[in-house]
Amino acid sequence: MKLVQLILNILWVVLCGFWMALGYLLAALICFVLIITIPFGIASLRLAGYVLWPFGRTVVDKPSAGAGSLIGNVIWFVFAGWWLALGHVFTSIALAVTIIGLPFAWANLKLVPLSLFPLGHDVVDADAARARTFG
Repeated sequence: MKLVQLILNILWVVLCGFWMALGYLLAALICFVLIITIPFGIASLRLAGYVLWPFGRTVVDKPSAGAGSLIGNVIWFVFAGWWLALGHVFTSIALAVTIIGLPFAWANLKLVPLSLFPLGHDVVDADAARARTFG
C-alpha cells in the first residue's frame, strides 16, 4: 500500500501538486506579511503540504473548532479561498482531458471545499485516522 501511495504522490506532484502547492505558499506568504493574518498563513502552509503530497493522509475536523473558525473561514473565503478553489477547478479541467489525469482531476475537485474553508480542519496520517475511527 505504501508503494502505491508513493507512486500516486509522485504522479500527483508532477501533474498538479507542485504548482497548486505554490499557490498555497503564495497565500501563506501574503498572510505572514500582513501580520494580523498569520493564523491564516499557518493554515495555508498546512494545506500546501497536504496539496503537495496528499496520498496516505486525510483531513479531519478539529473537535476544538468553533465560532472563531467559522468567522475565519468567511474571511479566508473572501480574500484567498475562492482563487485557490478556482485553481483546483481549472487544474481538474486540464487533468480531465487526459485518461491518466481523470483520477487526479477528481481528487482536485475533492480539495475545493477544503481550499474554501480550511480552518477547523487538521491533516493527519490516514492510517491513524482510520485507527481512531474504527479502533
